Amino acid sequence: MTRNQHYIFILCFRPNPLPHKQDSMPRSFVLWLHGLGDSGPANEPIKTRFTSPEFKFTKWSFPSAPNSPVTCNGGYVMPSWFDVLEIPVTAYVHALIDKEVAAGSDPKNVFVCGLSQGGALMLASVLLYPKTLGGGAVFSGWVPFNPSLIEKFTADARKTPILWSHGTADRTVLFEAGQAGPPLLEQAGISCEFKKWTKFPIKIRAHFTIATDNPVRLLPMFWPLRPSNFQGKSTGPGMPFCRK
Repeated sequence: MTRNQHYIFILCFRPNPLPHKQDSMPRSFVLWLHGLGDSGPANEPIKTRFTSPEFKFTKWSFPSAPNSPVTCNGGYVMPSWFDVLEIPVTAYVHALIDKEVAAGSDPKNVFVCGLSQGGALMLASVLLYPKTLGGGAVFSGWVPFNPSLIEKFTADARKTPILWSHGTADRTVLFEAGQAGPPLLEQAGISCEFKKWTKFPIKIRAHFTIATDNPVRLLPMFWPLRPSNFQGKSTGPGMPFCRK
């Protein structure tokens, strides 16, 4: 998936409008979690692509993962949210969300998105958060927990809708790994829409991801997508999954 398509998917989660008198506050908060070996600042140009009025008061956050040894990379130290073979620790993401909610943001106006390892962290963080959020989006990610952890998902957390996108030509996080995730979530009563991209494979750093001839028609989820909400082209982030 190109970064342009990443923009499109975020647009599927329409912020809930707040009364005009609260225009001084962000009407939505978007937290973007990068992939293994990447950084938050490298992803910040995403926010410049949103020009529609719905995003006038959106607050964006692009945190960077700490440098940590990655076991499946032979202990190589690199930016990593968690050791890939372990269950993610969600306290940091929850703290970022709690801070925005404490500042007055409606949890249903909070959206968490993640690519690859960031997508795995997004799933754990959103589904272990005690409140219903506006939505979560995972791009070329995987389920980072076993079925027993699902028992810890609260009823409110299960109401947060998830949008999952994966390219069939991805050889970094295999398509089969992504395809296996939505059924597991749906069995737990979580709304998860899966998008398979099969046309025009394009390599974005370590990920073979997919462009489409008309992505707008494929995205009926949550709100009518308007092409005017995004513009231009860019490359996407990503690092090899369990490789140096």
